[in-house]
Amino acid sequence: MDGPASDTLFAGSIPELYDTCLVPLIFEPYAEDLAKRAVALEPSRVLETAAGTGVVTRALASALPAQVELVATDLNQPMLDRAAAVGTQRPVSWQQADALQLPFADASFDLVVCQFGVMFFPDKVRAFSEARRVLRPGGTLLFNVWDCIEENQFADVVTQALATLFPDDPPLFMARTPHGYFDRIAISRDLAGAGFGALPGFETRAARSRAPSAQDVAIAYCQGTPLRNEIKARAGTDLATATSACAAAIADRFGAGPVDGKIQAHIITVAY
Repeated sequence: MDGPASDTLFAGSIPELYDTCLVPLIFEPYAEDLAKRAVALEPSRVLETAAGTGVVTRALASALPAQVELVATDLNQPMLDRAAAVGTQRPVSWQQADALQLPFADASFDLVVCQFGVMFFPDKVRAFSEARRVLRPGGTLLFNVWDCIEENQFADVVTQALATLFPDDPPLFMARTPHGYFDRIAISRDLAGAGFGALPGFETRAARSRAPSAQDVAIAYCQGTPLRNEIKARAGTDLATATSACAAAIADRFGAGPVDGKIQAHIITVAY
C-alpha cells in the first residue's frame, strides 16, 4: 500500500543503491552547501536528523573544526549502517532516532541540521518542536527541502513515465513526499506552530543533476528510493521493466549519452 508507511521504508537493497546512485546524482551539491552554512554558524555541538547514508554527515565532518561534536541520527538503522560503513574522516556519533521523539536533553545542541528529511516526517510541527526543544537559546535549525517536482526534471520524467505504465494507479511517491513540501507559507506556518518566533530565511537554489546515462538515473530513482516499493506492489510490470521504461523516457528527453537535468531546492534557516 502506498502512503506514509512505505514512504519511509529504506531497507533491503535500497540503502546501498541510494548511496551509490542517488547521492552523487542529486544530494552531494546540497550537502556541501549545508556544510558551508553550518561552518558559518560556528556551532560547538551539532545534531543531524534524517542523516540517511551520511552524505551531509561526511560533509560536516570535513568542514567543521575537529572540536565540534557531531551526532548523526536516522529513523532507519539500515541507512545508518551504510553511513557508518562508508565512514567519516573523524569520529561521529551514529544513533538511531525518531525526529518526532528525539532521545536528547533540552538545550543540548547549538545547531540542528536536516537535509531533505523534513518532507518524510508525518508530523512536521512535532518534528520542528523537537528540534527547537534540543536547541540552546541562540541556536539554529538549518534544513532544506526539494522544490516542486516540475522544477526537478529527472524526478518529473520518471513520475510521468510510471504514470503511463500504471495509468489506473500511478506510483506517486516522488510527487507526494520528496517533492510534496515546498510551499513557503506552509513551512513558515509549521515552524511558528512549533514555537519558533523568528521568521525563517528562505533561499531557493538550483543545481545540475548529472549521470553517465539515462539508465543510471532510472536505477537511482526506481530502485534506490521507496518508489521501488510502490512499483513492486503493482501487478503487470516488474521492477526491471519499469526501470527500463523510465530510462527510455529520460533518454528521449535528455539524450542517449551522459544526461544533465535541473534540480532545485529551498534552504531554510530559522533561529531559536
